[in-house]
Amino acid sequence: MCTSLTYENSQGDHFLSRTMDFAFELGGQPIFMPRNQKIQGDAGAFTTKYGFVGAGRNLKHYIFVDGVNEFGLGAAALYFSQYAKYVKEAAADKLGIAPHDLVAWVLGNAKSVADLRELIQNVQLVDVPVSLLGLTTPLHFIFSDPTGETTVLEATSDDLHLIDDPVGVMANSPQLSWHLQNLSTYGTLVASQRPLHNYEGFELATQGPGTGALGMPGDYTSPSRFVRTVFNKHYSEAAADTPTTLNLLQHLMDSVTIPKGVKLKDDGASDYTQYRGYMALDDRAYYMEPYDNLELQGVKMTDEMLNNWDTPVEYPLDHQVHINNLN
Repeated sequence: MCTSLTYENSQGDHFLSRTMDFAFELGGQPIFMPRNQKIQGDAGAFTTKYGFVGAGRNLKHYIFVDGVNEFGLGAAALYFSQYAKYVKEAAADKLGIAPHDLVAWVLGNAKSVADLRELIQNVQLVDVPVSLLGLTTPLHFIFSDPTGETTVLEATSDDLHLIDDPVGVMANSPQLSWHLQNLSTYGTLVASQRPLHNYEGFELATQGPGTGALGMPGDYTSPSRFVRTVFNKHYSEAAADTPTTLNLLQHLMDSVTIPKGVKLKDDGASDYTQYRGYMALDDRAYYMEPYDNLELQGVKMTDEMLNNWDTPVEYPLDHQVHINNLN
């Protein structure tokens, strides 16, 4: 499971954020990947040109699930069970990439969504398992850049293409087109209080502010998380600068953040929000917020890092709960 959204603040800066919801402990942390790397991907080796930072883990090679690159292109991979379709072997004229390696390939080779739209035509996703899980991960992807353009990649056929995302929100299965159609079911929801009618001469007592959102789904399924995220994003007060925007995104993510124990799988395992990731696209910065420490922990790429560093750098997360005592 997972939820992702894009945001443009009043200064015109763009952001991409996501929850990482999973039962298996992924153990990701912020990692900076320098320019010009050769990565031994699980479907074959590939090279990168651009530097990027995101959440990942070294499993014989670095695997990333989200991040932002030096041009401000942001990417995130989300679960897409029952719908993802991969090829067994890439065609001779295509580059074969394992689904769990696509984020690293995109961030390392595309400057923008427009650039990716051309590059992705030469790629196929190959049915190759990730060693950590022992299975091929069914994924779809959201991409956004500092122009505000946001697209989704759903591998439902051999050929890959980007799908425009007009609301800048993505969750899990079904496809984006289904979520957008389902959104019409809740198109009458508003942030303001609804007036009440009198029935048979009986004057109804108001339940107060919030009645405009009566009927909004509150469960943790993908369709419900999608609707809540679109509603909250649309009606939230605009943020101005990067700190206030990050704070707003934290609050927007609160409505779809899953505590341990409230969403159980058939085997009893708890599917919960292991971390929340925030990509400041214009600032080329990545922030991570683990489950057990809600303080943002960030890495901002500098020219020094991009021009002179040639070895990946891992940044251990602080998992200690921080309490600011005022006396």
